Amino acid sequence: MAGFFLNLFVDGVFWGRGDTCVTMDWSGTSGGDFHPYEPLPGAGVDYTPRLCAEEPTTWQRVLSVARTAPTTVLLVGGLYLLDRLLRLAVREGVHTRGAAARLRVLGWWLLLGSLVVETAASVAGGLLLGTLTDDEVADAAWAQLWSAPYLAVLTGLGLLTFARIVGASALLRDELDAVV
Repeated sequence: MAGFFLNLFVDGVFWGRGDTCVTMDWSGTSGGDFHPYEPLPGAGVDYTPRLCAEEPTTWQRVLSVARTAPTTVLLVGGLYLLDRLLRLAVREGVHTRGAAARLRVLGWWLLLGSLVVETAASVAGGLLLGTLTDDEVADAAWAQLWSAPYLAVLTGLGLLTFARIVGASALLRDELDAVV
Protein backbone atom coordinates (compact mmCIF):
# COMPACT_ATOMS: atom_id res chain seq x y z
CA MET A 1 0.00 0.00 0.00
CA ALA A 2 2.82 2.37 0.89
CA GLY A 3 4.50 1.57 -2.43
CA PHE A 4 1.34 2.49 -4.32
CA PHE A 5 1.11 5.90 -2.65
CA LEU A 6 4.83 6.57 -3.01
CA ASN A 7 4.54 5.72 -6.69
CA LEU A 8 1.67 8.19 -7.04
CA PHE A 9 3.22 11.12 -5.26
CA VAL A 10 7.00 10.74 -5.42
CA ASP A 11 7.80 9.54 -8.92
CA GLY A 12 4.44 8.67 -10.32
CA VAL A 13 1.36 10.21 -11.81
CA PHE A 14 1.25 13.46 -9.86
CA TRP A 15 4.96 14.27 -10.08
CA GLY A 16 7.50 12.69 -12.34
CA ARG A 17 7.08 10.33 -15.24
CA GLY A 18 3.63 8.91 -14.48
CA ASP A 19 1.81 7.02 -17.19
CA THR A 20 -1.15 9.03 -18.45
CA CYS A 21 -1.96 6.86 -21.44
CA VAL A 22 -5.04 5.15 -22.81
CA THR A 23 -4.79 2.05 -24.96
CA MET A 24 -7.73 1.49 -27.28
CA ASP A 25 -8.51 -2.03 -28.36
CA TRP A 26 -10.46 -1.53 -31.56
CA SER A 27 -11.21 -4.45 -33.77
CA GLY A 28 -9.95 -4.03 -37.28
CA THR A 29 -7.40 -1.59 -38.56
CA SER A 30 -7.43 2.04 -37.70
CA GLY A 31 -5.31 5.00 -38.56
CA GLY A 32 -5.88 4.99 -42.30
CA ASP A 33 -2.72 4.19 -44.22
CA PHE A 34 -0.64 2.97 -41.28
CA HIS A 35 1.16 -0.25 -42.35
CA PRO A 36 4.17 -1.12 -40.17
CA TYR A 37 4.54 -4.53 -41.87
CA GLU A 38 3.83 -5.67 -45.37
CA PRO A 39 1.39 -8.57 -45.03
CA LEU A 40 1.24 -11.51 -47.34
CA PRO A 41 -1.83 -11.83 -49.55
CA GLY A 42 -4.80 -12.93 -47.46
CA ALA A 43 -3.34 -11.51 -44.21
CA GLY A 44 -4.09 -8.20 -42.54
CA VAL A 45 -2.25 -6.05 -40.04
CA ASP A 46 -3.98 -4.59 -37.01
CA TYR A 47 -2.56 -2.29 -34.42
CA THR A 48 -3.73 -0.97 -31.09
CA PRO A 49 -3.42 2.80 -30.67
CA ARG A 50 -1.98 4.09 -27.41
CA LEU A 51 -2.60 7.76 -26.72
CA CYS A 52 -0.42 9.45 -24.12
CA ALA A 53 -0.26 12.98 -22.74
CA GLU A 54 3.20 14.46 -23.21
CA GLU A 55 2.64 17.16 -20.59
CA PRO A 56 -0.38 15.92 -18.60
CA THR A 57 -2.67 18.41 -16.94
CA THR A 58 -3.84 17.96 -13.37
CA TRP A 59 -7.20 16.65 -14.60
CA GLN A 60 -5.48 14.09 -16.81
CA ARG A 61 -3.36 12.97 -13.88
CA VAL A 62 -6.47 12.62 -11.69
CA LEU A 63 -8.17 10.54 -14.37
CA SER A 64 -5.08 8.36 -14.68
CA VAL A 65 -5.13 7.70 -10.93
CA ALA A 66 -8.89 7.05 -11.10
CA ARG A 67 -8.17 4.21 -13.52
CA THR A 68 -5.89 2.35 -11.08
CA ALA A 69 -6.91 3.39 -7.57
CA PRO A 70 -10.24 1.49 -7.48
CA THR A 71 -8.42 -1.76 -8.23
CA THR A 72 -6.11 -1.13 -5.29
CA VAL A 73 -9.08 -0.40 -3.02
CA LEU A 74 -10.76 -3.64 -4.14
CA LEU A 75 -7.58 -5.62 -3.51
CA VAL A 76 -6.85 -4.13 -0.08
CA GLY A 77 -10.51 -4.45 0.97
CA GLY A 78 -10.59 -8.08 -0.17
CA LEU A 79 -7.42 -8.86 1.75
CA TYR A 80 -8.86 -7.21 4.86
CA LEU A 81 -12.09 -9.22 4.60
CA LEU A 82 -10.12 -12.42 4.01
CA ASP A 83 -7.98 -11.68 7.07
CA ARG A 84 -11.11 -11.19 9.20
CA LEU A 85 -12.54 -14.46 7.88
CA LEU A 86 -9.38 -16.43 8.60
CA ARG A 87 -9.00 -14.98 12.11
CA LEU A 88 -12.59 -15.94 12.91
CA ALA A 89 -12.09 -19.43 11.48
CA VAL A 90 -9.00 -19.94 13.65
CA ARG A 91 -10.80 -18.65 16.74
CA GLU A 92 -14.23 -20.29 16.36
CA GLY A 93 -13.85 -22.87 13.62
CA VAL A 94 -14.86 -23.05 9.99
CA HIS A 95 -18.37 -24.47 10.43
CA THR A 96 -19.94 -21.46 12.15
CA ARG A 97 -22.55 -18.91 11.20
CA GLY A 98 -19.96 -16.15 11.54
CA ALA A 99 -17.66 -17.82 9.02
CA ALA A 100 -20.57 -18.23 6.61
CA ALA A 101 -21.52 -14.57 7.03
CA ARG A 102 -17.96 -13.39 6.42
CA LEU A 103 -17.64 -15.64 3.38
CA ARG A 104 -20.86 -14.10 2.07
CA VAL A 105 -19.52 -10.57 2.59
CA LEU A 106 -16.27 -11.45 0.82
CA GLY A 107 -18.20 -13.01 -2.06
CA TRP A 108 -20.39 -9.93 -2.53
CA TRP A 109 -17.32 -7.69 -2.20
CA LEU A 110 -15.62 -9.48 -5.08
CA LEU A 111 -18.73 -9.86 -7.20
CA LEU A 112 -20.08 -6.31 -7.00
CA GLY A 113 -16.75 -4.63 -6.33
CA SER A 114 -15.11 -6.02 -9.45
CA LEU A 115 -17.98 -4.77 -11.61
CA VAL A 116 -17.90 -1.33 -10.00
CA VAL A 117 -14.11 -1.12 -10.29
CA GLU A 118 -14.12 -2.12 -13.96
CA THR A 119 -16.85 0.39 -14.73
CA ALA A 120 -15.09 3.20 -12.84
CA ALA A 121 -11.78 2.45 -14.56
CA SER A 122 -13.48 2.38 -17.97
CA VAL A 123 -15.29 5.66 -17.42
CA ALA A 124 -12.07 7.32 -16.22
CA GLY A 125 -10.25 5.91 -19.24
CA GLY A 126 -12.96 7.22 -21.56
CA LEU A 127 -12.77 10.67 -19.98
CA LEU A 128 -8.98 10.59 -20.26
CA LEU A 129 -9.27 9.60 -23.91
CA GLY A 130 -11.66 12.52 -24.41
CA THR A 131 -8.95 14.88 -23.16
CA LEU A 132 -6.42 13.38 -25.58
CA THR A 133 -8.50 13.47 -28.78
CA ASP A 134 -10.95 15.80 -30.42
CA ASP A 135 -12.93 12.89 -31.82
CA GLU A 136 -16.61 12.73 -30.88
CA VAL A 137 -16.35 8.94 -30.59
CA ALA A 138 -14.24 9.40 -27.45
CA ASP A 139 -17.38 10.28 -25.50
CA ALA A 140 -18.58 6.65 -25.73
CA ALA A 141 -15.11 5.11 -25.51
CA TRP A 142 -15.66 3.87 -21.97
CA ALA A 143 -17.90 1.13 -23.37
CA GLN A 144 -15.02 -0.10 -25.55
CA LEU A 145 -12.59 0.08 -22.63
CA TRP A 146 -14.88 -1.99 -20.36
CA SER A 147 -14.15 -5.68 -20.16
CA ALA A 148 -15.99 -8.16 -17.99
CA PRO A 149 -13.98 -9.24 -14.90
CA TYR A 150 -14.93 -12.90 -15.33
CA LEU A 151 -12.44 -14.33 -12.85
CA ALA A 152 -13.45 -12.02 -9.99
CA VAL A 153 -17.16 -12.46 -10.72
CA LEU A 154 -16.88 -16.25 -10.83
CA THR A 155 -14.78 -16.26 -7.67
CA GLY A 156 -17.39 -14.10 -5.93
CA LEU A 157 -20.17 -16.43 -7.05
CA GLY A 158 -18.13 -19.42 -5.84
CA LEU A 159 -17.65 -17.80 -2.44
CA LEU A 160 -21.38 -17.10 -2.17
CA THR A 161 -22.10 -20.75 -2.96
CA PHE A 162 -19.49 -21.91 -0.47
CA ALA A 163 -21.01 -19.56 2.14
CA ARG A 164 -24.34 -21.36 1.72
CA ILE A 165 -22.59 -24.70 2.22
CA VAL A 166 -20.77 -23.46 5.33
CA GLY A 167 -24.05 -22.00 6.64
CA ALA A 168 -25.77 -25.37 6.21
CA SER A 169 -22.89 -27.14 7.96
CA ALA A 170 -23.10 -24.59 10.79
CA LEU A 171 -26.77 -25.49 11.27
CA LEU A 172 -25.87 -29.18 11.36
CA ARG A 173 -23.12 -28.45 13.87
CA ASP A 174 -25.55 -26.52 16.08
CA GLU A 175 -28.04 -29.40 15.96
CA LEU A 176 -25.29 -31.89 16.77
CA ASP A 177 -24.13 -29.78 19.71
CA ALA A 178 -27.73 -29.60 20.99
CA VAL A 179 -28.07 -33.40 20.82
CA VAL A 180 -24.76 -34.10 22.53
